[in-house]
Amino acid sequence: MKTIQKILIANRGAVARSVIRAARKLGIQTVAIYSDADQDLKYLADATETYHVGESSALKSYLNQDKILEIARISQADAIHPGYGFLAENAEFAQRVEEAGLVFIGPRAELIRLLGHKTQARDLMRGYGLPMVKSSPVLSGDPEEMRRYAQELGYPILLKPAAGGGGIGMLPVDSEENLLAQFERASALTARSFGVGDIYMEQLLEQPRHIEFQFLADRHGQVQCLFERDCSAQRRHQKIIEEAPAPALPREEVLAMGQQLTDVLTKLKFDVIGTIEMLYTPRTGFVFLEVNTRLQVEHAVTEETTGVDLIASQIRLAAGESLSDVLPEAVQQFGYAIEARVYAEDPKRMLPAPGVLTVFQVPEMEGLRIETGYHEGARVSSYYDPMVAKVIASGQTREQANARLQQGIEAFQIEGIKTNIPLILQILQSARFQNGEVSTDLVTHVLSQPKDA
Repeated sequence: MKTIQKILIANRGAVARSVIRAARKLGIQTVAIYSDADQDLKYLADATETYHVGESSALKSYLNQDKILEIARISQADAIHPGYGFLAENAEFAQRVEEAGLVFIGPRAELIRLLGHKTQARDLMRGYGLPMVKSSPVLSGDPEEMRRYAQELGYPILLKPAAGGGGIGMLPVDSEENLLAQFERASALTARSFGVGDIYMEQLLEQPRHIEFQFLADRHGQVQCLFERDCSAQRRHQKIIEEAPAPALPREEVLAMGQQLTDVLTKLKFDVIGTIEMLYTPRTGFVFLEVNTRLQVEHAVTEETTGVDLIASQIRLAAGESLSDVLPEAVQQFGYAIEARVYAEDPKRMLPAPGVLTVFQVPEMEGLRIETGYHEGARVSSYYDPMVAKVIASGQTREQANARLQQGIEAFQIEGIKTNIPLILQILQSARFQNGEVSTDLVTHVLSQPKDA
């Protein structure tokens, strides 16, 4: 087991702040990095040390591997936490961290290479007997090849990044007419966000549930499933609302799938942290979607329903501690938790709306938790994901969690930018959401309804 004394956080915003908090609980020092756009964010003062990483562009800052590793050397950090997004699923970066003699706080580079690349992961998981939708290999960009694969799969199809997540670069295609244009757009978005532009296509299921299973694992062969999260409320494949446990699903099916996935990850000798995303329809049951070899944005939902600090656990497991020490008792799922992502977004045009937070007052209420990297007077930059905050509500029942979340969202005071708060409230107050009738078309359905419906 290695002793981690100082962690460099290769990320920004809410996740950087969360890692700083978890590390402090463990008595570990932290190094925060910042770009030109982020230099005035107040959470930076919570870190032990701070270093300028580069210009505002992600490619010249949070994706700049050479600069990040140089800062790790100068600061004498002995571990790097990648957060989520940016380099979190970049196998080359993980390999370089390991080769530099540092602890990469995530799965081993070989696992990221094996599972983080979506098409390879699908081939692998198919070999372990997991059901899945039809898909193509990575596309070369040849128009005839793309047309052939699309015809074999059958429209509608979904273009997806092979080496990234978070909904970025995922674009639906309903006919051959817009296939090439959507491919070019998806490739550009993916390359800009992850540094790799590989795209593949898969069959698009109609109205599925989006269910993901959270895992922790040590480097001694033990794997633990920490139950599921329902991420079905999403728009343009970007999650807006996540919750646990998944409503209106047969528990025996959920638990059986969790056990099957645990068995697969155990055989793969998976380690530290990861999530397996599945789609679900009553007709198909669970079908494999992808593996995320990193911490998820919505990890707080699992924390609130299990009592497990996922980031602190991730750090300890990466250092070589055993799962039985990190989780000394059997993990139980209790109560309900629902998270809403607040974005800087024009609610009518549904496009990012960066700007200065002239007012940013966070409510304090029972059963309410807010994660953010921003503060009043800060600028929400156009260079990065426009998420401003995550609002997580917990309760003994789903109804109580939903009510607390609505109260918290309504009490959130934000001025200076437009946000998606009106949409969040529409979703939470809709009959379908309140009845647990969620699927990936929920937001489209809600937007099509009259406001007083």
